[in-house]
Amino acid sequence: MKKLQIIIFSLIITLFFFNANAQKAAYYPQVPFDSLQAINMLGLGTSSIEGLAYAKVPGKWGPEKIYAKNVVVTLFPVTTYFSDWYRLRKNEANKKTSVYMSEQAFKYRITVQTDDYGRFKFVKMKPGKYFIQSFASYSKSGTTPVYRSSGYNNYGGRTDYYEYQNYTNNYTDRIEEFVEITRDGQAIEIKLKK
Repeated sequence: MKKLQIIIFSLIITLFFFNANAQKAAYYPQVPFDSLQAINMLGLGTSSIEGLAYAKVPGKWGPEKIYAKNVVVTLFPVTTYFSDWYRLRKNEANKKTSVYMSEQAFKYRITVQTDDYGRFKFVKMKPGKYFIQSFASYSKSGTTPVYRSSGYNNYGGRTDYYEYQNYTNNYTDRIEEFVEITRDGQAIEIKLKK
C-alpha cells in the first residue's frame, strides 16, 4: 500500500511540474551555431583571466560581500550564436518565458572551480571576447513577529497577541561579466559580482 501511495504521489508531482512547464514559452537563438568559430576561440593561447566571485548583499550594517566559495565558474566564447542567445535572454526571459542554448553550443565552454575565498583562474586563453558566469548562494536569518490570536483585555479593549519566530531565507544570485582579451600574454583580473 505504501509503495502505491509513493507512486501516486510521484505521478501527481510529475504532472504538476509538466503542466507548469508546459505553459512556459521557450526561446532558442535563431542564428545557426558555428562550432568551428567556438573551437577557434577556445584554442590555446598565452593569456589568463583570474578573478574573485562574490555577491554584494544588504547586511545589518551595510552591504556585505558573500564570496562564491567552491562553486563552478563557466566561460563561454562570445560567438555570433552566443550574442543572439544573450540578447534573447536579456529581452525575452521572464516568469513566463525561458531562453535556452542548444546542447551543442553549451558543450563549448570551459569550467573551473573557485577556492575557499571565491578566487578562480582561466589559463592559456587566446585573445577574444568571453562571457564568465557563476552563482553565489547565501542565507539570511532573523526573527519576525507572527500573529497568534486576539482577545479582550481588562479595560474592554481588544489586544492582538504576537510571537517572535525565527526564519532563514536562501538566495542564489547569478553573477556574470563580459571580458575581452586584446593581446597575447595579457593577464586580466576581474571581479565577478552582482
